[in-house]
Amino acid sequence: MILPTVDEVRALHEKYAPTRGALDLVYTHCEIVCHIAEQLMARAGPRLDASLVRAGALLHDIGVYRLYDPTGRLDEGNYIRHGVLGHEILRQEGFPEPLCRFCSHHTGVGITRDDIRAQKLALPPADYTADTSEEQLVMYADKFHSKTSPPKFLTADSYATYVRRFGSDKVDAFHLLRDRFGEPDLTSLQARYGHPLA
Repeated sequence: MILPTVDEVRALHEKYAPTRGALDLVYTHCEIVCHIAEQLMARAGPRLDASLVRAGALLHDIGVYRLYDPTGRLDEGNYIRHGVLGHEILRQEGFPEPLCRFCSHHTGVGITRDDIRAQKLALPPADYTADTSEEQLVMYADKFHSKTSPPKFLTADSYATYVRRFGSDKVDAFHLLRDRFGEPDLTSLQARYGHPLA
């Protein structure tokens, strides 16, 4: 499978970002998720495809750019769609399905067809769950950083508290990932990026 280089990933972000502010926010977040995933990868076992994890982490949120209006304002009401929008972008760019799936299969700790129906989510009915170890790692690493204003890092406990509002099954799913991959050391990333810990 041919994957994009870091320079090609950056060029894709620049191509789709509507503003410099959007680029800085989304690309920086993807870079941070990549660093977290790389840190946790050693615990996941030697069979993980490290190149796929890196590319997936760096591109998982590219669909967020499609939610900005021409004035640079984010459509937060449709944010749940950013994954499927990113999947479309990568598919249109000719990337293989295993890479495209990092976009549509990283939200929360997975979105099921039942979740879509019960919560009346604006998504095509399907299961958007992380199936491979690589997808699971990127989805999990994503939980430790938020693009809120201002951006911030999250502890495992703070994310577990947040996800509880979606049901105890989501908390259980997060704890399974936590048991498998462990917790990242966010200290050096906080120092490097200057984002606070929530």
